[in-house]
Amino acid sequence: MTKKALITGITGQDGSYLAEYLLSLGYEVHGIIRRASTFNTSRIDHIYVDPHTRGARLFLHYGDLADSEQLSNIIYNVRPDEIYHLGAQSHVRVSFDVPEYTGNIAALSTARILQMIHRSQNGIKFYQASSSEMFGNTPAPQNESTPFSPRSPYACAKVYAHWMTANYREGYKLFACSGILFNHESPRRGEIFVTRKITRALANILAKKQEKVYLGNLDAKRDWGFAPEYVEMMWKMLQSSAPEDFVIGTGEAHSVREFLEEAFSYAGLNYEKYVETDPRYFRPTEVELIVADPGKARMRLGWDPKVRFKELVRIMADADIKKAGLEPPGEGEALLEKKYPSRWWRVD
Repeated sequence: MTKKALITGITGQDGSYLAEYLLSLGYEVHGIIRRASTFNTSRIDHIYVDPHTRGARLFLHYGDLADSEQLSNIIYNVRPDEIYHLGAQSHVRVSFDVPEYTGNIAALSTARILQMIHRSQNGIKFYQASSSEMFGNTPAPQNESTPFSPRSPYACAKVYAHWMTANYREGYKLFACSGILFNHESPRRGEIFVTRKITRALANILAKKQEKVYLGNLDAKRDWGFAPEYVEMMWKMLQSSAPEDFVIGTGEAHSVREFLEEAFSYAGLNYEKYVETDPRYFRPTEVELIVADPGKARMRLGWDPKVRFKELVRIMADADIKKAGLEPPGEGEALLEKKYPSRWWRVD
């Protein structure tokens, strides 16, 4: 029988890639989307077909992660084999401005879904999107045994969700896993996140549509990987013989400044001429260094990321330069053709 998956946050970067991946595996995919007066499904428009179409396998449901009744109805009617809980207010800096909302959506939604799975007694497998932000400033590299020290409302919410997942797994024997994913980027990354903000600004500067880009802490270091490779690990976690938590990252750390330098030099520009700092983009409590120790995932899941930092920058820069109507250098596109000749995702 065809497996069914339910994805919260299906219209986000990870949700859209995961939907593509599961469809490539033959799944029937259901996604929860928010009702809006404008279209908000651009990342999945290329895989969506009218549900009346014969053979359609992607279905969308209006819902709200803060509404238990809606969530319960969707889960009851869909009866999924697997739930991938990716939906959240996921911008760390913004979480300082909307802490209550962040907690409600990123933390309590996990408790709502876990309780529904527990009550259903249907053996639904559950994936929780945990975050490297939970580690805060604990010494790097961080792995599954590293203590959490959250330094933002977003990170605090994710710690709550992470431990609720562990409690339901241990207390009620649910097949519930948390993927502690470190920063993962792509051309589908939201435009307010720093990596995409940089590559989009670069494209606009080349197109003479923008003169400056304003950023916060340029010295913060992160472990940046390529999002399509990370969603494959989400699926692999739920196919394991027993539920476990896994850290997923490249094991390399690079600063925002390095990302800037790499992106602008790729296009033949000196970033220092175009970048200014703005205090509004600094966090009240900063996290200076996050880098993964993915040894467990390497051993248990076969984790072996093919796209590294410089390649990631080129992939994102090429995509945004092309979107600006210009001809990109093309090294990023060429890399994907070489490493993933039969890839399951669309680049843009």
